[in-house]
Amino acid sequence: MTHLHLAALAAFAALMVVAAVEDFRRLIIPNPLTLALLVLWPAYIAGAFSFIGALGALGCAAVVFVVGALCFARGYMGGGDVKLLSAATLWVGPAQTPALLLVTGLVGGALALFLLMPMGAQAAQFGRTLLGRVFRSGAAATGAAGPAQIPYGVAIASAALIVTLPPHLT
Repeated sequence: MTHLHLAALAAFAALMVVAAVEDFRRLIIPNPLTLALLVLWPAYIAGAFSFIGALGALGCAAVVFVVGALCFARGYMGGGDVKLLSAATLWVGPAQTPALLLVTGLVGGALALFLLMPMGAQAAQFGRTLLGRVFRSGAAATGAAGPAQIPYGVAIASAALIVTLPPHLT
């Protein structure tokens, strides 16, 4: 592995952590974070994938984006979640895309169950208070009742780190 590859991998990990914290704190994944993941990807693939593997990663990311966009249009996913999951798919490549999607679903399901429990909701509120949550306009700002909002970017970022980092740690 080259130094450039390792630096890109470290930046990927840092950006995923920031994306998870921001989504937990504000229920928003800032576009510059996703854009930074896309800009860093060529430095990462130089040491991780062949040309065919890079094309496969682009294809998988495109499919994930299209399916995610359909889910977004139906209100099942947030736009930031779709973009983050698509960017993460680039980084894991075609061979690990199924693992990324599976781990994202498992972590996201566990997170949703935890946050729907009274203890989990209180823990989340405490964590958001510690992180200085910035309230958005609308129901979140007024405290109006509505469906629970799950910071799915936390699950996506966690899954991306779980799937991407271990092969590089050996």
